[in-house]
Amino acid sequence: MPEHILFLTGRLAESQLRRVLTDMGDAGFTWEVQVMGVQVAALMTADMIRRRLTDTRGANRVLLPGRCRGDLSALSAHFGIPVERGPDELMDLPQFFGRQRRAPDLSRHDVIVFAELVNAPLMSIDAILVQAARYVADGADVIDIGGLPQTPFPHLEETVQALKATGYRVSVDSLDSDELLRGGRAGADYLLSLTSDTLHLADEVAATPILIPAHPGDVDNLIDAMKRMEANNRPYFADPILDPLPFGFTASLARYHELRRRMPDADILMGTGNISELTDADTAGIHALLLGVMAELNIRALLTTEVSPHCRSAVREIDAARRIMFAAHEMQSLPRDFSDALLGLHHRKPFPYNRDEIAVMAGAIKDPSFRIQISEEGLHIYNRDGMHSAPDPFALWPHLKLEHDGGHAFYLGVELARAQIAWQLGKRYSQDEELSWGCMGLRREEEDLTVQCGPGTTRAASPSVSEPS
Repeated sequence: MPEHILFLTGRLAESQLRRVLTDMGDAGFTWEVQVMGVQVAALMTADMIRRRLTDTRGANRVLLPGRCRGDLSALSAHFGIPVERGPDELMDLPQFFGRQRRAPDLSRHDVIVFAELVNAPLMSIDAILVQAARYVADGADVIDIGGLPQTPFPHLEETVQALKATGYRVSVDSLDSDELLRGGRAGADYLLSLTSDTLHLADEVAATPILIPAHPGDVDNLIDAMKRMEANNRPYFADPILDPLPFGFTASLARYHELRRRMPDADILMGTGNISELTDADTAGIHALLLGVMAELNIRALLTTEVSPHCRSAVREIDAARRIMFAAHEMQSLPRDFSDALLGLHHRKPFPYNRDEIAVMAGAIKDPSFRIQISEEGLHIYNRDGMHSAPDPFALWPHLKLEHDGGHAFYLGVELARAQIAWQLGKRYSQDEELSWGCMGLRREEEDLTVQCGPGTTRAASPSVSEPS
């Protein structure tokens, strides 16, 4: 017997919901629609449904609008069948039911993220701990203490010990062999970076070294250092170094491929800052691409920085990208429809309704409250007095008649501005909700303090990943 689903909705959406379900044809289930006595479906709550729904009509499952609020687990227990949320927009139902594959598990990954504090010698220990906590909250696994050329670092040992006491894994990143040795003796877990000329430092401390070529682009030299470490049964990560665009990036990417071909079981690290920091482009796409390359080449560690203001969410983006690419690789699936975390500027389907469909909804409105929606054609605002459309909110102002209602005018000004931004960029807009910027949006504490996964984005706790053997 096919599954029978009961769809709950409001009066305004009923006819459109029935049309969408009918157009889906044989979707593998039978269905019924029940209106819950409200105009707008999003106004339904779990408590309201529990009071008003007296007959589930033999359904195997009850599906609610995505914006319905309340504890659905309690509803499921009450009715004895699963009660679930569908998509926010009913026009997304075909896609929702077309994705009944195994849900991607984004709680897992296999990439260790090193987040560098590039000015650590100039920072107090308290400031370092604050920044480290932010990095870890964003997804970092290792706090990388960056040294500066010809800059004293008298509190290096104390910094390593303070970070270790807080429970963080720590790496020391310096061109100065003495600083690397001091960091290793203070208890650092990793040292960045050793070459064949400084490999003797690894014999003096327990820290795991990150190896780089003694000469730029010299893969043979890097492999020689790797084999020396393996002969001593010591763990390491190898980094052939990613060069910036357009100054050797392609050749350097080929070196990662060559290193993996010649050393199929080696642990490799990729530093992404030369691309993200030195390219004036939004970084989410850059990180998605680089994490995809890492997934293909089984590169299990990444070093990143957040120096340039346009890279301020790099760790969050990398954390999302490593989870998406891990799930895609594991499921042998394209990395689509897993998460919107990296879709900060655009949405895959920004306009769920066209102008004609919005006009039908507008025609059913019987109250003076304004509703705002967008379509590919522009912005649409409507109430019982009619619908007005334009790409520019200023063109809509004369129709609103709000010259003597400052509060209402302010509210609609904010909402129409959001709608225009969403329309211009190709993003989803939902009235009374902030625009979602994925990983790239400010955290709430950043907005509040003006100093420090984006609104609507959650990130699962970062599980530990295995160390190199």
